[in-house]
Amino acid sequence: MSITAAFLRYLALVTALCSSLLWAAEGETYELQVVADGLNHPWSLSFLPDGRMLVTERAGQLRIIDAQGVIQPAPVSGVPPVFGRSQGGLFEAIPHPDFSENQLLYLSYAWGDGAANGTRLARARLDGNRLRDLEVLFTVAPLKDTPVHYGGRIAFLPDGTLLLTTGDGFDYREASQKLDSLLGKVVRLNDDGSIPADNPFVGQEGARDEIYSYGHRNPQGLLYDEASGTVYLHEHGPKGGDEINILEPGKNYGWPVITYGRDYSGASITPYTEYDGMEQPLLHWTPSIAPSGMTLYQGQEFPQWQGDLMAGALAGRHVRLVELEQGRVVGQQELFAELGERIRDVRTAPDGTLYLLSDSSNGTLYRVKPKP
Repeated sequence: MSITAAFLRYLALVTALCSSLLWAAEGETYELQVVADGLNHPWSLSFLPDGRMLVTERAGQLRIIDAQGVIQPAPVSGVPPVFGRSQGGLFEAIPHPDFSENQLLYLSYAWGDGAANGTRLARARLDGNRLRDLEVLFTVAPLKDTPVHYGGRIAFLPDGTLLLTTGDGFDYREASQKLDSLLGKVVRLNDDGSIPADNPFVGQEGARDEIYSYGHRNPQGLLYDEASGTVYLHEHGPKGGDEINILEPGKNYGWPVITYGRDYSGASITPYTEYDGMEQPLLHWTPSIAPSGMTLYQGQEFPQWQGDLMAGALAGRHVRLVELEQGRVVGQQELFAELGERIRDVRTAPDGTLYLLSDSSNGTLYRVKPKP
């Protein structure tokens, strides 16, 4: 082999190593590895039992990454059409808890057109690289004419029901307090889209049976903690007032009657930060970090983070670690700020590995590993 050929081979090896081991921040205990890049505004990450990963792209594509970290070249076919304007598009793709038996995926997405659109939930069977037998299970009502504030996060509960967040549509924030509207709510459904008989407002005159909680603005982080039985939700405030809430059935979380934020113009939205019958957040962020995606870290690789919440920060361009002790917030840290990227999702895989999704037209899936 010539000296030139040997040098080129060496250079290719170094380049490959640099692309897989991208950051090992000085003084930190982790390194960040690129799993996949070139993603078009990825929105959500989930995991299948066989080790494959699902990544949604906001424009309406669903991508499969195999257990070896190789992204399939063609997106999954059979995904329903989405309303892909501004914040609208494809949101979550979450496997059913019994996916190994039924192969069911649950999709949340913006549906409709500029004059009438809203958050929709559907399910379908994943057959190789195709979705089959698509069923629409739920559509927010009333529809709206704004391409923003959809919510769109999904979480399954131990009883087999699921929670879905909806947004207030921005221009319709007063609807968050109205029980005859599904805007600005968290809804609870059976896995076939029917309404559980024990939902808090079932049978109440003038209230939608689907509602689980209300008074929300734009919730984009949702998870169930099996150890404590707690549902954590975070939502975007306006200019300030992002919140983490502990979700309970039938409770009113206050928007827009109470908030720690202000209008984007700087004007006051309300004089109240507290009001009778309305819940206080576990934590609020002012100024806003623009939270998106959330996990409760339960892995073994980073024992210092065990049992803590992690929320992606779009405006903050980091992951916000929220340290918990017996359900109380005892501290916060900013992680992965060296990326300088908008973090759209942060998830813990079943094996305890931590993953991040960055939000851009050339988005990246990162794996977080302990530094050797």
